[in-house]
Order: sequence, then structure tokens, then C-alpha cells
Amino acid sequence: MSPEREQLLSLIKETALEVGTVVLSSGRTSNYYVDLRRMVLTPRGAYLTAKLLLDLVRPEVSAIGGMTLGADPIVSSMIVVGHLEGRDLCGLIVRKEPKKHGMRRFIEGPVLEPGARVAVVDDVVTTGNSLLRSIERIEEAGYRPVQALAVLDRMEGGRETLRDAGFELESLFTRDDLGLAPRDHSR
Repeated sequence: MSPEREQLLSLIKETALEVGTVVLSSGRTSNYYVDLRRMVLTPRGAYLTAKLLLDLVRPEVSAIGGMTLGADPIVSSMIVVGHLEGRDLCGLIVRKEPKKHGMRRFIEGPVLEPGARVAVVDDVVTTGNSLLRSIERIEEAGYRPVQALAVLDRMEGGRETLRDAGFELESLFTRDDLGLAPRDHSR
């Protein structure tokens, strides 16, 4: 593991990991929770997350996008760090619901050329449904999602769900990297 990956993993464990029973947004019960906003909204966390995820982004990608709120700080950090490193990528924020006024869009960000290739990102993947909704909305906007990226894969079926939809999930870390046992299967 590279020193930057080790630093990011340490930051996640120190600032974002909570061990204890919690109900996830999927409705599942888990014996841990990872709130990556706590980590990615720090200067070092934002930089390391962006740098490491940018290393995964394919050369043909021209934009990074993901579902609000989990992806917002990641997308923002990636476009800034990318620019500083000489790789200009646009950012797209996918709304859960369309805006109630104006153009009533699901996608916020610059207008890209039709068929522009997009890497779709999320902070934590459990079921994969958030990434799938982002992929669908980005496709509906006329763009072409080509990658599914995440900081953490909880290893609870999201990778398989995305594979069934034609996407290979690329994550920086998995639950195993956190040294945690599989989730509690009670509901």
C-alpha cells in the first residue's frame, strides 16, 4: 500500500469510522458506520481522496459526477486537484429529485458535449443503488457513464449489482481494509 493510501486509510479510521449498531440508508442494520464527509471535508482528506481517485480515472473521461450529498465534496476535490495536476475534468452533481423551479434538472454542472464520458463516484457503496441512480440520470442527460468509483466498498452486494448493470466497481478500500467483520444480517 502506498504511503498516501495508508494515510487516507488512517484518516478514515480516525475521523469517519463509528463502531456500533446503526441503520443504514438502505434500511439494513450494520455493526459499523463510515461517515466519509467527516474525513473528505478536511484539507488532507479532500486532497488524498481526490488524488487517489484521480489515479483510477480513465484517460477518455471528461467529467466526474455523483449523487448529492455523498459525492459532492469528492467531485469538488477531484476537479480542483485534477486541474492543479494538469487534468481538467468537469464536475456534475446528481440531484435526488429534480429542481422544483427553473429548468427542473437532475444534473447540475456545465453542459457537456453529447456522449461525454463520465466517471461516476460515490463515497460509500453498500447496495450500489445510489451509483446506479446516478448512472441512469447521467445517461438521461445524454452523457456516457464509463466508470463506477468509490472510496469504500462495504462488500454487501453493491459490486455485484453494478457488475450486473455492466459496470466494474473500482474502490480505494473495502470493509476488509478497515479490519471489520461482515455486517450484522438482522433487519
